Amino acid sequence: MSDSNDDRNDHAHELDHDAEHAAQQEAVARIVREGPRGAIAIAGTAVAVVIGLWFAFYFLVYLPRGFIH
Repeated sequence: MSDSNDDRNDHAHELDHDAEHAAQQEAVARIVREGPRGAIAIAGTAVAVVIGLWFAFYFLVYLPRGFIH
């Protein structure tokens, strides 16, 4: 009789594990569907900073020196 209880407990544990695994897979699929918005935002910010620094050097360092003859 205890063998059948053990079998039921094992089966219930497997079902819980499968449900948990399915939930994790769904969460991963949802994240992948949303795309890499954070990475794109960070890359865009980095590019904006680099372009801003380039303009700052151009207007604050190169132009005040005047033309080269």
